[in-house]
Amino acid sequence: MIKKITGAKLLVECLINEKVDVIFGYPGGAVLPIYDELFKQKKIRHILVRHEQAAVHAAEGYARSTGKIGVVLVTSGPGATNTVTGLTDAMMDSVPIVCISGQVPTHMIGNDAFQEADIVGITRPCTKHNYLVKDVDNLAGAIHSAFFIASNGRPGPVLVDIPKDIQTFRTNYEGKTNTKKISYYSPQVDPNKDSIKFFVEMIGQSEKPIFYVGGGVINSGPKASRLLFELIKKTGFPCTQTLMGLGAFPTSDQQALGMLGMHGTYESNLAMHQCDLMICIGARFDDRITGKVSGFSPKSKKIHIDIDPSSFNKSVNVDLTIQGDIKKVLKEILNLLNKKKMHFQKQKYSNWWKKINKWRKKDCLAYKNSKKLIKPQYALERLNELTKNLCPYITTEVGQHQMWAAQYLTFNKPNHWMTSGGLGTMGYGLPAAMGTQIAHPKSLVIDVAGEASILMNIQEMSTLKQYRLPVKIFILNNHYMGMVRQWQELLHGNRLSESYMESLPDFVKLAESFGAVGLRATQPNDLDLMIKEMIEIKGPVIFDVCVDETENCFPMIPSGATHDQMLLGPNDEFEDGISEDGMVLV
Repeated sequence: MIKKITGAKLLVECLINEKVDVIFGYPGGAVLPIYDELFKQKKIRHILVRHEQAAVHAAEGYARSTGKIGVVLVTSGPGATNTVTGLTDAMMDSVPIVCISGQVPTHMIGNDAFQEADIVGITRPCTKHNYLVKDVDNLAGAIHSAFFIASNGRPGPVLVDIPKDIQTFRTNYEGKTNTKKISYYSPQVDPNKDSIKFFVEMIGQSEKPIFYVGGGVINSGPKASRLLFELIKKTGFPCTQTLMGLGAFPTSDQQALGMLGMHGTYESNLAMHQCDLMICIGARFDDRITGKVSGFSPKSKKIHIDIDPSSFNKSVNVDLTIQGDIKKVLKEILNLLNKKKMHFQKQKYSNWWKKINKWRKKDCLAYKNSKKLIKPQYALERLNELTKNLCPYITTEVGQHQMWAAQYLTFNKPNHWMTSGGLGTMGYGLPAAMGTQIAHPKSLVIDVAGEASILMNIQEMSTLKQYRLPVKIFILNNHYMGMVRQWQELLHGNRLSESYMESLPDFVKLAESFGAVGLRATQPNDLDLMIKEMIEIKGPVIFDVCVDETENCFPMIPSGATHDQMLLGPNDEFEDGISEDGMVLV
């Protein structure tokens, strides 16, 4: 006869069977039975964060850098509501998270009890699915279903709300394989064979093709990136990547045109605008990519490959959709290409590459350097040069520094770039770096930050100290909410309304107060030695890089403009007059 166990112990057993090795959490009254069971075991490590939002971001960093599911444990009421920003971030960026929240006892639900909140109702729009477990016999099914839903199909966050009495009631647990899932979720992962045939026909007819690659390739696993590389090399086609897709294909490769979209490169945006075939793989035609939808890639046929059918024809109409797990789709495509013995003659695409290389000569990421002021672009160029051989994991906060990091850093492997794309969450980078460092304790993890964003979750410096996590925080400090200031300058008559950070802390002293090392660079000549020093320090570091306060991030496609209406520099203005090669006429 199987011995009955408490719901709290059952939860821990479920997590162990799901191969969970780390949880990011913060205790409270409604989850004390669970914490008591965690205390009694040694298979799962618990990381005590300083804020529940940071717990979710840390789990995101862990998940995105490993491909595993990130797990969060929080208490009821404010503990649960504090996760909403992180859960929404994970939902927007397709990050697999299982969040376990405590709840008041079942008989008290609806009575406005102490620390009661309807977290299932609150998170319904920002999770892939959620559960309120009112019967201990359904607890194991809910937990295992949550892990299945979070990681299958398009990944995303799932919340399981467990009342305190359910944690103490007893039930049987017969293991994962004998537990009936509480879900009918069954995503389509195998592509339609006819769609693959149409795909091969379309790429065979194209003369100006481009691959448009998003984070879905990375979510599909390392094999998907390897198959993508094989396909791009086999065809010889150019490739551009979204902010979330950086690293899915090596950004240093000659066929890589750089990032696409609002702050994408000149060559990638114009190639997208003038192509005759767009092959979208694992992206969702986000507004930061498309610009003005009616003028987006107007002359191309479009193919959209994705696991999530809700993305098809949502904002941009396409000619062919292929639903399925991207690694399975790419494998089928390559098998058919090999079966047909298709060869892609370089001569057929030579004029297309000549045009692309002409656009490349614009050198759209060039900037006017200074001997006195540290330009943020220069700071990131030096960081890249001195760390790229170490293959660092990079996280970011949100703003100008994020875009510059995407433009100037090298990403040749998937899962090494963690940033908040869809939601644009300030305060994401530090806890995400924390979770990434937990997953990769011997690797170099750098949070590229702004002085405004870093203050959003600066309390996590305490977590770094407690767990001796050697995260490096590389602050591009320009005393402004940089992207807000840039938009105010360019689009709102330079009326800098509430974008100046007037009372910043001394980041060196702040670092020291948390037991970390603080560094500060004020001159360009300081950078190389201090970056090397930052890398060599074994513990956490805050490196305050004082950069030019007036520098703006270019190229930039203004809101409501198309890809051939880029601003390439501070002297450009957004007008209707466009030259033949797409340069804004001023």
